[in-house]
Amino acid sequence: MKYKVIAGLLYLLSLLPLKVLYVLSDVLSFFLYTILQYRRSVVFENLSIAFPEKTLHEKKIIAKKFYRNLADSLMETFKLLSASEQLIDEMFVFDDELEKYFSQTNKKIQLHAMHSFNWEVLNLGFSKRNYMPLLGVYQPLKNNTFERIFRKIRTRYGTILIPANDFKRNFFPHQFQQYIIALVADQNPGDPAKAWWADFFGRPTPFVTGPEKAAVKHDHQVVFMNFIKVKRGVYTCTVFPITDDPATMKPGELTLRYIQFMEKCIRERPDNYLWSHRRWKHAYKPEYEKLRITSVDL
Repeated sequence: MKYKVIAGLLYLLSLLPLKVLYVLSDVLSFFLYTILQYRRSVVFENLSIAFPEKTLHEKKIIAKKFYRNLADSLMETFKLLSASEQLIDEMFVFDDELEKYFSQTNKKIQLHAMHSFNWEVLNLGFSKRNYMPLLGVYQPLKNNTFERIFRKIRTRYGTILIPANDFKRNFFPHQFQQYIIALVADQNPGDPAKAWWADFFGRPTPFVTGPEKAAVKHDHQVVFMNFIKVKRGVYTCTVFPITDDPATMKPGELTLRYIQFMEKCIRERPDNYLWSHRRWKHAYKPEYEKLRITSVDL
């Protein structure tokens, strides 16, 4: 009953034109930043670590834009509950070169993405073209009602969702076919003592080892992806092929290249990254030194 009520209300909300939803987004953005101050201390702590050279005024500008992007992303995601195929095509601009790249390969592809807005639009934009099965590895929401709602949105065009906390069992039926597997690989590791450690914005930071291990084990063609917000309600992405043979790379090399790529993308569009999650919550310890990777090691 609870699901039907909330899903029904959100569906009614999704019927509003995007222009109206963006007015609501402006209100929500102001509320989150000024009134509720939703995770504002985390946002400014992250910005201070990433951009120590910026003034408080410059950080406030980034933060306010971030909250606007966060609110926009939420409204756009709810809009996807009822969005027409034409609207989805307008919201995600797929470059001709990308079309050619994904339609001509005969290998399994591993996409390394990050928490940039709006990944929900990008998911539908990719899965709508249906080059091959799209497997999305994700963290299930703790709220069962919203988990069901978001699953409905994300699987509209056949995306196969694989919970990160039960990866092996859910991945097994698909491992012998050609697929695209999308990993939002900037998640915090569950155990920092079993992670790769590398400098991220100048601070030692742990990164999960799973993506690199999976690339080697399944002989994936590895591609890095950058989401770009062209303007309000319009997104595109750029892809950067990294390797066709990950087994030839040194341990930690793929992860380090991803970290460097991610930092470059964030510096170009700092307000488009999800600063409200604690990227630097794990403290570095001397015993992690054997897990540390630098460009010198490679």
